Amino acid sequence: MDVIRIILSILPPPLGVFLQVGLGLHFWINILLTLLGYIPGIVHAVWIIARR
Repeated sequence: MDVIRIILSILPPPLGVFLQVGLGLHFWINILLTLLGYIPGIVHAVWIIARR
């Protein structure tokens, strides 16, 4: 299941974080990082998914 979340995180990074943690703090941080730069959003999303 984590592989699917990581693949989904590459297209819209907040989607992978939402599937992992829901509408928590990490979701909003990821939206902010994605707006500031697409690559930081991807890195954060993969880190959140791999960490849990």
